[in-house]
Amino acid sequence: MSDSDEDELFHAHMRDVKRLEAKHARASLAKPKPAPEARFTRADRQDVLRESLMPPGDALVSGDELSFRRPHVPEAVLTRLRRGQFAVDAEIDLHGLTAIEAKAALRDFIAEAVEHSAACVRVIHGKGRRSGPQGPVLKNMVNQWLQRSNVVLAFGSARAVDGGSGAIYVLLRR
Repeated sequence: MSDSDEDELFHAHMRDVKRLEAKHARASLAKPKPAPEARFTRADRQDVLRESLMPPGDALVSGDELSFRRPHVPEAVLTRLRRGQFAVDAEIDLHGLTAIEAKAALRDFIAEAVEHSAACVRVIHGKGRRSGPQGPVLKNMVNQWLQRSNVVLAFGSARAVDGGSGAIYVLLRR
């Protein structure tokens, strides 16, 4: 088939086609964008409600080590975690952040770590030596928030070379 035959065939098939007006063409192609949806919004509301119903926890002292595990996580796993026997896939340092900034940064960090299938991460919260009489603010916030997070299986204070009582290893659900 020659080029002229193809052209004739094309024009024959396109004979009944009508061009759309420009304003209709754009309107039919433009779809409304979906409304942005914040991650963890519903979970945050549930956390606030749960937190408001809980008795106030004991404030930690600067040198206190943190340790937590879900009931189904064996004690041996927590021991291995605290000994640094899990490879750390990611790390976040919360030094210098306010409690509100640190909570948001930690929430985003944990969400991204879970999204990338990280098994173990390190969170550096500091020892709280400059926090004054209220104790280590970030350390307390990290302790309470991670215990309420459903993706956290266990956490424990890091080895001295990795921050000691100023950092924790966190084991995540995959």
